[in-house]
Amino acid sequence: MDDVITDIPPPSRLLLEDLNNFAPPPPSLPSPFLAVSCADSKKIFSPSLLLIAMSSPSLHLLHHLSSKTLVGTLVLPEIPFAGNSIEPSLKDKSCNIYALSEADKMIMIVLVQFSVTPERANAVARLLIGEKIVPQRVLILDSIQSCNFRGRLSPDETIAFKLETSLERKKSDAKDSSLLKGLDYYPSGSMVDGLAAALLSRCELKKIKGSLCVSWPSLGVPVMSLVKSLLVRDVLTGINYTIEGDYEDEYLKLSRRKDRFDSDLYT
Repeated sequence: MDDVITDIPPPSRLLLEDLNNFAPPPPSLPSPFLAVSCADSKKIFSPSLLLIAMSSPSLHLLHHLSSKTLVGTLVLPEIPFAGNSIEPSLKDKSCNIYALSEADKMIMIVLVQFSVTPERANAVARLLIGEKIVPQRVLILDSIQSCNFRGRLSPDETIAFKLETSLERKKSDAKDSSLLKGLDYYPSGSMVDGLAAALLSRCELKKIKGSLCVSWPSLGVPVMSLVKSLLVRDVLTGINYTIEGDYEDEYLKLSRRKDRFDSDLYT
C-alpha cells in the first residue's frame, strides 16, 4: 500500500499562474499628489528651471540654500510620515518643493529624499513635470549605479556624465547656452533607470529641454565639490543665494560615518 506521507504527490492539474487567478488582486495604491498652500492650489508654476535633486551631494548642498522658499511637497501615500521632523530635514523621508526667485526669474528645486519604486516612477514624473509644474528647462541630479555602468568605476575616482533630451542637445549643438558645459556624455552601453529615467523621458515627451547629470561616487567631499562647481558655474548664475556655512563639515562627517559602516560590514 502506498505511503501517502512519503510518496511524491501527483502533479497538479493547474499551473501556478492558474492558482493565482483564484486569489483576490492586491489593493491598488492611492495615487501620489502634490500638496501646496490654498493660495497656490489653482496656480500653474512656470519656472525657468526645475532642479530635481536625488543624489546625496546635490541633496545636501541644495538643502543648505538658505534663500529658498517652501511652496509644497509631493506625497507618496506608501511612504510614512512617522519620524519626520516639523522643519525640513535631510533625515526626513520627504519630497519638498522650493522656489528660488530673482526678479522675473524663478528656479524651482525638488529634493527627493525617499526611494521611488519603478512602478511609481512614471506617476511621480507626471506630477513633477507638465501638469502643475510646467518648466522651461529641467536639470536632474542623480548618482551612477555601478551595476548600470559599462566600465570600471574606482572608488577613488570622481566623475560626472550627462544625458540630454533631443531638444536640449539640439540647443547645445547650436552653441546655445548649455546647462552642463564641459561634461562628457554618458558612455554608450551604460544604463539609467528608475525615477531619473522616467523624468528625462517625461521631458522628451513634453518637448521640454531636459538634462540629467549622474556623478560618481555617491558620497564624499570630492564629488560634493564637483556637483557644487557645476551648479555654481552653470546653473545658479544670476541668482542671489546664500549657502549655510557648515554644510561641508556636516557632509564630511556623513561620508566618514558611511565609510566606517561599509568597512565594518565587510570585516
